[in-house]
Amino acid sequence: MAVSGALSGAGSVSSPGAITGPALALDRVVKRYGARTVLDRLTMTVERGELVALLGPNGAGKTTAVEMLEGYRAADGGTVRVLGEDPRRGGPALKARIGVMLQDGGLDPRTTPRDTLRLYAALHDQPRSPDALLDLVGLTSVARTRVRRLSGGERQRLALAVALVGDPEVLILDEPTAGMDPEARRAARALIAGLRSEGRAVLMTTHDLGDVERLADRVLILHGGRLVADGTPSALAAGAIPRLRVRLERALSADELGAFGAAISSVVPGAVPAPEPGEAAGAILVDGVAPDPDLVAAVASWCAASRIQIVELRAAAATLEERYLSLTGDRAVEAVA
Repeated sequence: MAVSGALSGAGSVSSPGAITGPALALDRVVKRYGARTVLDRLTMTVERGELVALLGPNGAGKTTAVEMLEGYRAADGGTVRVLGEDPRRGGPALKARIGVMLQDGGLDPRTTPRDTLRLYAALHDQPRSPDALLDLVGLTSVARTRVRRLSGGERQRLALAVALVGDPEVLILDEPTAGMDPEARRAARALIAGLRSEGRAVLMTTHDLGDVERLADRVLILHGGRLVADGTPSALAAGAIPRLRVRLERALSADELGAFGAAISSVVPGAVPAPEPGEAAGAILVDGVAPDPDLVAAVASWCAASRIQIVELRAAAATLEERYLSLTGDRAVEAVA
């Protein structure tokens, strides 16, 4: 079942109210749990009409930062502002201007999508139509199905609809396309891009680099509670180191690795191969090597002469994934899809 990618015909979207400064802002925020510092003087912003992706390995501080913006946690230092207000003091009027999508949904498994949206709509003065939202996210055909019987992707779509029911100015989306099939994922990306183009501020946490590269205006990378990168996807990718990866049928001996290195350095002076950390035996990594037909030919020629089968050979330019890995070492991300 596909999500409707068109925003037109889904009901008018109200014009967000005037604000000054960023829609979302953390300024030198510190958060500690006992002796552990989870956020260390974190500064980040999301402007109106901007979609920012917040990335980082588990334990980096993403959830804590988001919960502060949602008003669920207090900072031990620094300031937190949402639409110019302290989210812990803004009250119902401020919360009504913020749409939150949780990865686990927080949905009652006993109810239905239509009843869920009607319940949330009743909490707002000027909600979007529940039936229009069901159509927008492609859930009309399962509107009367119990939430517990929905697929993971359908529950994600319902969680997105819940975030939209109050027609918010700010959206905080946690893994918005997780569990969706490819068609639904493409449509959900189009829907999220449309929300940004309407002038809403969108903060998205995700492990899906496809979402990031297709949607994000800026990428923030957290590691150890600190912001280690802030830039556009293309700018961050440009800062990555190109690499040659070769996976052979078996590990090379020290002498063989030296001979392999001599063969490729004759084409690319200074190229030094090494076993790739964390990978199976036979995986070799060469840092700082850009794609080059002569280099690939040299690798293939040496392996053929040594009677060693190549299982995989990848010579790629710098990517956002490579940059993310170099900054965090976290491999729990999905490649671009």
